[in-house]
Amino acid sequence: MRRREVITLLGGSAIAWPLAARAQRPALPVIGFLHSEAPGAYASQLRGFHQGLSEAGFVEGRNVAVEYRWAESHYDRLPALAADLVARRVAVIASNGPAVKAAKTATATMPIVFFVAGDPVQLGLVASLARPGGNLTGITNLGVELGPKRLELLHELVPAATSFAALVNPASPGAGNQSEAVQAAARALSVQLAVLNASTEADFDTVFAKLAELRAGGLVIVTDPLFNTRQEQLAALAARNAVPTIYQNNEFTAAGGLASYGASSEDLWRKIGAYAGRIIKGEKPADLPVQQPTKFELIINLKTAKALGLTVPPTLQATADEVIE
Repeated sequence: MRRREVITLLGGSAIAWPLAARAQRPALPVIGFLHSEAPGAYASQLRGFHQGLSEAGFVEGRNVAVEYRWAESHYDRLPALAADLVARRVAVIASNGPAVKAAKTATATMPIVFFVAGDPVQLGLVASLARPGGNLTGITNLGVELGPKRLELLHELVPAATSFAALVNPASPGAGNQSEAVQAAARALSVQLAVLNASTEADFDTVFAKLAELRAGGLVIVTDPLFNTRQEQLAALAARNAVPTIYQNNEFTAAGGLASYGASSEDLWRKIGAYAGRIIKGEKPADLPVQQPTKFELIINLKTAKALGLTVPPTLQATADEVIE
């Protein structure tokens, strides 16, 4: 063999070997991220999710990949989106609200980490909070329990009111339980409560028109992914219609809402990211207890209260975690 041919062969082998080595690198584990809404209003939640992944030792693009699927409030798309993630054989699915049912229906074996507002036992997702027992575990933000507390706080802010309303998304799992809980709280406070439904953004104007007809003294918005993505719009409608309104997140009060009471959504999604990372490392959903928030924040917008002609009791101001002036 000629010397030039030998050099060519050796050179070719030297080039081919690292290419082959790169091709043989193991593929990154993939997380399927299945969400019922659109990404625009979820920057802080996504930040929390990635922080949780980081705490578990994972960074997207470095040692884990994430396949995002957003239904953009079209819940009928969720079954196909869930089936697509299952077909891709992702390592774990992170899902929320209405997306959880679609994920659970799509697979009985693939790990699922959920974020729901209601009781996951009553929703049929897990056997118990302490020992889920199947392929699902996750976080509940106690949405059912917090609805009554929000009504109590709103009643303190508008003590002269004898009737209130609650905004519920009937398309969401647990909507019935949330409605019943707020209605029970209204009976305990001896006030009237009307439950109003909105399953799309187009329903909001109708809801606020109905509030005017009912002459409701205030509105409680129950926890729901649809409402999470429309907080600025809901706050603007409440201001335009002069309706004292309370919701769950500080983003709502920052946008001009009267008050908010709930756990940090960013922190809850951090826990979901951490669970997803632990499952990738080999832990089983059945052995990971469903987590619940331990800290809740009350935020009051004094500027909005003044515009509504309300005087916030000093005791309530003193107990608030933040007062916006």
